[in-house]
Amino acid sequence: MDGNGRWARSKGFRRITGHSKGSIAVRNIVTHCRKLGVKFLTLYAFSEENWKRPRHEISILMRLLKRFLISERTLLMENDVCLETIGDIDKLPPDVRKTLEDTKTLTKNNQTLKLILALSYGGREELIRAFKKIGQNLLDGEIDLQNIDDTTISNALDTQNIPDPDLIIRTSGEFRTSNFLPWQSIYAEWYITSVFWPDFTPSEFDRALQNYGTRERRFGMTGDQIKKKTGGAF
Repeated sequence: MDGNGRWARSKGFRRITGHSKGSIAVRNIVTHCRKLGVKFLTLYAFSEENWKRPRHEISILMRLLKRFLISERTLLMENDVCLETIGDIDKLPPDVRKTLEDTKTLTKNNQTLKLILALSYGGREELIRAFKKIGQNLLDGEIDLQNIDDTTISNALDTQNIPDPDLIIRTSGEFRTSNFLPWQSIYAEWYITSVFWPDFTPSEFDRALQNYGTRERRFGMTGDQIKKKTGGAF
């Protein structure tokens, strides 16, 4: 969800205004996804690298996150949205972490849409955590070296109960992955838009879905193989 700061700067506002406007976009996209029948929505809210930002901006972002987690509880419950997280949330301030855990507990039985917030998340850091977990399992004799495969690694990731993404949308016109889901995204379709996140509306989301609908996802196979496997359906 990129472009909050640039959106604010382009309008003569402080960066905090862009982040506040961005939280409204989050609300609109979550409810829209729920209406469309999307089952999993992951939002890259705060990266591992974002901790390098100025201290006062981090403090503001954490306050906004806490406020959002509290204010949106009614919306999450009314829309049957289950909140989950990926990333090293132990790095979050204690009060924010408690608010996050309380909100996750409140919504844990909701089933229509799973909303995953990537908080203090970095793809390389996630892989390191997974490899350490697998290494410990090896030392404990719980798994055998020869049996390690892609499923072993997938099950050790933060996203172990979440399917790999089909579509990744990047706002603000940036053409880089920014350490986002490096293992899980190898066959994801990318959609890049120049629209800043605060201006990313449900209509913009629909435009991304329409574009996605024109793609032929081959997963390393030929188009003829895919047609044969799916009976001609994509």
